[in-house]
Amino acid sequence: MASGGANGEFSFSSSTTAAANRAGSGRNGLPKIQTQDSAKKLSDAAARGAAAGAEDLCYDDSATPVKAQTLDELHSLQKKRSTPSTPITAPAAAGNASLASLTRETGPKVVKGDPARRSTAPKVGHVEHYAPSISVTDSSLKFTHVLYNLSPAELYEQAIKYEKGSFITSTGALATLSGAKTGRSPRDKRVVRDDTTEGDLWWGKGSPNIEMDEHTFMVNRERAVDYLNSLDKVFVNDQFLNWDPEHRIKVRIVSARAYHSLFMHNMCIRATPEELENFGTPDFTIYNAGQFPCNRYTHYMTSSTSIDLNLGRREMVILGTQYAGEMKKGLFGVMHYLMPLRGILSLHSGCNMGKDGDVALFFGLSGTGKTTLSTDHNRYLIGDDEHCWSDNGVSNIEGGCYAKCIDLSAEKEPDIFNAIKFGTVLENVVFDEHTRQVDYSDKSVTENTRAAYPIEYIPNAKLPCVGPHPKNVILLACDAFGVLPPVSRLNLAQTMYHFISGYTALVAGTEDGIKEPQATFSACFGAAFIMMHPTRYAAMLAEKMQKHGATGWLVNTGWSGGSYGSGSRIKLSYTRKIINAIHSGELLEANYTKTEIFGLEIPSSIEGVPSEILQPANTWSDKKAYNETLLKLGGLFKKNFEVFANHKIGKDGKLTEQILAAGPVF
Repeated sequence: MASGGANGEFSFSSSTTAAANRAGSGRNGLPKIQTQDSAKKLSDAAARGAAAGAEDLCYDDSATPVKAQTLDELHSLQKKRSTPSTPITAPAAAGNASLASLTRETGPKVVKGDPARRSTAPKVGHVEHYAPSISVTDSSLKFTHVLYNLSPAELYEQAIKYEKGSFITSTGALATLSGAKTGRSPRDKRVVRDDTTEGDLWWGKGSPNIEMDEHTFMVNRERAVDYLNSLDKVFVNDQFLNWDPEHRIKVRIVSARAYHSLFMHNMCIRATPEELENFGTPDFTIYNAGQFPCNRYTHYMTSSTSIDLNLGRREMVILGTQYAGEMKKGLFGVMHYLMPLRGILSLHSGCNMGKDGDVALFFGLSGTGKTTLSTDHNRYLIGDDEHCWSDNGVSNIEGGCYAKCIDLSAEKEPDIFNAIKFGTVLENVVFDEHTRQVDYSDKSVTENTRAAYPIEYIPNAKLPCVGPHPKNVILLACDAFGVLPPVSRLNLAQTMYHFISGYTALVAGTEDGIKEPQATFSACFGAAFIMMHPTRYAAMLAEKMQKHGATGWLVNTGWSGGSYGSGSRIKLSYTRKIINAIHSGELLEANYTKTEIFGLEIPSSIEGVPSEILQPANTWSDKKAYNETLLKLGGLFKKNFEVFANHKIGKDGKLTEQILAAGPVF
């Protein structure tokens, strides 16, 4: 849709040159959209997609649907009543005229700048690759204004003026609403299954990749492009992914909301004016038409929401959800595909570096303390969520942080709290109507409140966000069963086993009557985002750890002395001392003993940590209950790993056997 040149001008079209070469050309050299009947092919593919998308879907961390029933009700949740109160008269409803055409071979006339600042119709400069067309459509008669790489201040103005629910908070952040969706929609995410992805991607049971075909993607792409072309203005961001300049990816985001443009301005790496001049053709493009639903009668669609990824075309289409996190994680999925093809390991992890250059990676699901433990005032922050490990070392994929805000306080998370200032996007938070002070404990809109800010807002961020090869790989688990040790040293096979397992345990809410902890497994600590089979990432991790001498550790931030309800949570101060001992190398010199069932190596002592809690069996008064719980957790690990057991790594499959042997042994 949006293509650009060195002069900064943009034009809109229905497809790219690469696609045209495959699909054949229509008038003016533009591609034809294939509409031949392929019912049988679609039916077969739909059956496979349904099988992958039902009960076998990977760990789902999507948020609970918003409680509001209407938009007005949603907006009323955002602001708390306080005194003094000012009566507000609701403005008249705006018209909903649309100029979108069904199919077209020319897009709208494209101009730069805000339409609100022009009193007369703008003059259109000559656009080289658009020849005059005999077929005139509504879309080709109108102007679409491109707001290109606006500054945060300009995006603030656009959001506050044109997007209901946008406000400046007391600290200067932009508070906004993501609409009905306050979290990701993993069951509505689709990936085109074609010759490009058939052999490389992970399909089938346990995979997050729910398939669709090329034709259906093009239908949704056309719908998104039509919607964007019907608008008076669109926002275009040209930015980068990956701080390693040798492996940098150029991305273009076309969106309809200032909120989305500012979000991606913060989350991707920001280009300099010189880099924008020579940006050229992007490596990947997102068309975010999230305010417009997909057609539920379109093949493969199961709701009015669809997030579609086409790795062959290097494009992503978003329909029916305004949750900005879909763009961030969509691009993360792209990196999980592109980087391993270059021999680079993509990781869902936090990363920091000591003053002596020692780098540590932190893996962990929600609630394990990944963000808290990787944020250390005595160490530099390379990144909090997405990284690459190449022959050059580690590098952050992103240019910003996307932090949870629920119950945020200056005492618990001072760096995140202080980063919420001018330029930061605050999603779905509730604030005082008069003072605009945010109440981070209020869940009226959603529990999944978030802040997106540039990484340089963190005082000890390392810029550029790159570092040498890691010395330590730390796998975090919040074990609510209370049987895993606070820390254990892992050999390579054990590291691979626990990396593939991606374990933590969640405690169910009392409202549904479940009081026992529930085991949660997410392959590679991010199953929703990986594209290839988990064993492929695990093998790359082990290879790099062996080559660069990194040590694996399993750290339990959960319970001790009993399961949830009878035991107690391991103190954060103890966990920090454990992490410090890993960083300093103290634990490499410790004496170790092996545990039963899991075969984990436990240190006999750590400075500042009571020795009795290091061995879980010693902390349980009921030894029989301990052994039963240990066997239960071991059984859950084995059952989860069944889906990976038959996947052979290497020609002889010996590595697979070693990984299986590293799991629980009864």
